[in-house]
Amino acid sequence: MWKLDRGALNRILKRIKWIYGYGKKHLLSIIIYTVIGMSGAAAVLLGSLVSKDLVDIITGHKTGELIRTFCMLITVQLGIVVLNNLSSYISMLINLKVENEIKADVYDKLMITDWESLSKYHSGHIMARWSGDCSSVASGILNTIPNAFVYTFKFLSAFYMVVRYDWTFALIAIASVPLSFFVSRTNLKRMRKANMGAMEFSAKMSSFTQESFSNIQNVKAFDMIGLYCERLRELQKENNGIKTTYQKVTIVNSIILTLVSNVITYLIYGWGVYRVWSGNITYGTMTMFLALSNTLSGTTQSLIGLVPSTINLTNAAARIMDLLDLPREDYSMSEEVGEFYNRNKNRGIGVKIKNTSFNYMSGTEVFRNADFEAFPREVVGLVGPSGEGKTTMLRLMLAIVNAYEGENVVIAGDGKSDGEVMPITASTRQLFAYVPQGNSMFPGTIADNMRNVKSDATDEEIIDALKMACAWSFVSRLPDGINTTIKERGTGFSEGQSQRLSIARALLRNSPILLLDEATSALDADTASRVLRNITSSAYPRTCILTTHRLEVMDICDRKYTVSNLEVKEEA
Repeated sequence: MWKLDRGALNRILKRIKWIYGYGKKHLLSIIIYTVIGMSGAAAVLLGSLVSKDLVDIITGHKTGELIRTFCMLITVQLGIVVLNNLSSYISMLINLKVENEIKADVYDKLMITDWESLSKYHSGHIMARWSGDCSSVASGILNTIPNAFVYTFKFLSAFYMVVRYDWTFALIAIASVPLSFFVSRTNLKRMRKANMGAMEFSAKMSSFTQESFSNIQNVKAFDMIGLYCERLRELQKENNGIKTTYQKVTIVNSIILTLVSNVITYLIYGWGVYRVWSGNITYGTMTMFLALSNTLSGTTQSLIGLVPSTINLTNAAARIMDLLDLPREDYSMSEEVGEFYNRNKNRGIGVKIKNTSFNYMSGTEVFRNADFEAFPREVVGLVGPSGEGKTTMLRLMLAIVNAYEGENVVIAGDGKSDGEVMPITASTRQLFAYVPQGNSMFPGTIADNMRNVKSDATDEEIIDALKMACAWSFVSRLPDGINTTIKERGTGFSEGQSQRLSIARALLRNSPILLLDEATSALDADTASRVLRNITSSAYPRTCILTTHRLEVMDICDRKYTVSNLEVKEEA
């Protein structure tokens, strides 16, 4: 007996339920595809009957019109060709639709998944699951499930035809079924394990190649080309071992099934010769039985062949579900936050953090009982040694990470009187503009990057933002101006230029709270001062919070907080 514990059964049922959730949306398409497949199977059976009549007419065992029967055979064969090609075409159309829908849905959910939970997975693994596993699920919904019905129909109808004409052939033909299933059963566990191993390694290889090409500048700079080339070959060697193991299981399974099929075919052939010789059946009937026996053994193998397909389908579903089971961000207050902003945009909006403690999931503690506040028309600095929590504080304000203790809110007004507050969640991100450390520009034109934060921005608004960020001085000299293309990872622009473009993008967003994370680190002192003066001299009631190590930037701050030794303290 197959051993399957209750936990494993529940996991499989959960995966099937998840797959069904997508499949039921395309139930009509699946039914159409299945009906066409069954029609093709029926046409094959009809063809075997017509072939029987044709042989019997030729051998004189049956009277009839030879030409009409021959034309009927040709018509049936053409019908089979049309149905097969129609099935393939419809399958392609539906598969594209289902795959795109699944990928879009999974993408939407991944984008609102808790950042810290998702960061446990390498981006290469996420890409492999989103791309490869979603395709496997889509293919499984459209092929594995309908084909199970088609093959079952084909097997039962062929078996019925055999029984109807001579039940003795049915006994021989059906003998292959339990034997074939027994062979596959012994390999099932190995196939499932090997399949999951192949999937995991595919993600590992994807992660390696993605890292290699995205960091090729650093690989070259550190003279690590030889190291990375050697690592690739080691991974390829490991991949060969995994694929060889899986292929061995598949080959052994295939050889045994082929031997079983051949033995059954030869038995039927021998029995058919005897039945013809003894006068119990005609030559045409024997020909039909041989065709039907091939159909029975072929469909049996096809049904068994669905086992690895089903394993691949459920494994793919499990890997996607692992990601989708991660906690989601809270966007439930988006409308209320929008109304909050409209009521208070003229007063300005600040940030208040009180008695907040935070540590990462890894266990790294960042700060305890932290207090921080910043209000409209203020520039508030976060200073302190690297790695002590300045960037983490900004992540808390953006709800990219969440504190386990404390009160974190956005507050209307200058903080001198009680103002309306909203708890900080993913919904409140619409109140922030953010300039992160490093290069944060996306591939596309400068204008495309700017309009990512404000889709209806005019060219004039973009230029004004570039001027405020001291970026127009170099953008205006480019042959294509704001339509100049930015390549992957900002290639083509210096760090300082990319930094100013990032600041311009944040200013164009025109949010009430501006977060600058070492946003002037690549700028010379004079340019950094001019950018910050432009920001602070604006009439807009903006709250500006920045992290920095630079003295000239600290001098512009109205107030400063030191982040060090798990504490956040305001300097006197």
